[in-house]
Amino acid sequence: MSFIPDLEKNGHSHTFDEGNPLAERNTRWATLLTATMMVIEIIGGWVTNSMALLADGWHMSSHALALGLSVLAYQAARTYARDPRFSFGTWKIEILGGYTSAVILAGIAILMLVQSLERLIAPTAIQYDQAMVLAISGLLVNLVCAWLLRDDHHDHHDHHGHQHHDHPDHHHDMNLRSAYVHVLSDAATSVLAIMALLGGKLWGADWLDPAMGIVGAALIAVWVVQLLRNTGRVLLDAEMDAPLVTELRATLAASPIEHTLTDLHVWRVGKETYACILALTTADHVEPDVFKEMLRNHQQLAHITVEINHEQPIGPRHPLGSQ
Repeated sequence: MSFIPDLEKNGHSHTFDEGNPLAERNTRWATLLTATMMVIEIIGGWVTNSMALLADGWHMSSHALALGLSVLAYQAARTYARDPRFSFGTWKIEILGGYTSAVILAGIAILMLVQSLERLIAPTAIQYDQAMVLAISGLLVNLVCAWLLRDDHHDHHDHHGHQHHDHPDHHHDMNLRSAYVHVLSDAATSVLAIMALLGGKLWGADWLDPAMGIVGAALIAVWVVQLLRNTGRVLLDAEMDAPLVTELRATLAASPIEHTLTDLHVWRVGKETYACILALTTADHVEPDVFKEMLRNHQQLAHITVEINHEQPIGPRHPLGSQ
C-alpha cells in the first residue's frame, strides 16, 4: 500500500490559489442562459423551417459546451484543491479548461469561414425578419453573459512588497477570460449578422451575410491566438522571461555571501503566485534558509526550494609527508 503524507497537517499546503467563487457562479449562470437560448433557436428553426435559425442554434451549442467546460474546470480545481497527488495545486486545471475552450473556439472560426465561403459561392435564400429577431435576441443574451463574465482585475491593487510588470493576462483568471471571449465572439458575430441582415433586407446585398461571416471568423481567430498563447505559456511553464526572474537574480546578486547561481527554475502555480527552485555553490557554510529569507521579500513566491553545494576553499598545497 502506498503512503501519501498529509502535508497540510504539517503546515505545508500546496493550495497556492484561492480560486474564484464569484467567477464560477457567474460562468454557471452564463452557461444556463446560453444553453436556454440555444434550445430556443433550435426549436424555432425547426418550427419555422429556417436553416439560418438552426445553424445559429447549433453554433451557440458549441459556446454552451465551452462555457460548461469552464464551469467543470472551476469545480474540478476546487474539488481536488487539497488532493496531495497534485504537487503544485490544481490551478492549472482552470488553465487547461481555458486552453481547451480556445481550441473549440478555433474550430468554430474554421466552421464559420467554411460556411461563409460556401454561401459566397452558392448563395441561399435568407429569411431576413426571422433571422433579425434571432440575431437581436442572441445579442441581448450575449451582452448579459458578457456582463456576468467581466473580469474586474482593475479593482485589484498590488499589495506586495515589489511592483511587478508581468504580462497583462498574468493577473487575469484565464478560465474566466476564455469563457468571456466565447461570449464576446458570439456577440460580435451577432452584431455583424445584424449589419449584414439590414444591408440585405434594405438594399438586397445578399453577399453581406457571408462576407460578415468571414470577418467574424477572422476576429475570433485573433482572440484564439491570444488565448492559446497565454494559456499555453502557463501550461508549458514558459516563465523564465518574466520580470520576477530578473528581480530574483538581482536580489541574489546583492547578497553579501559570495556564491555562484548554478540553477534557477521559476513557474506559476496561481494567478499571481510563483514557485521557485534554485541551486547555489558557495565556499561559505550557510544554510538554505539564509537565501530563502532574502527571497521572501518577493511575496509572489509561494514556494521556495534552495539547494546549496559547498565548495572547498582553495588553499596552499603541502607536499606529502610535510609537517
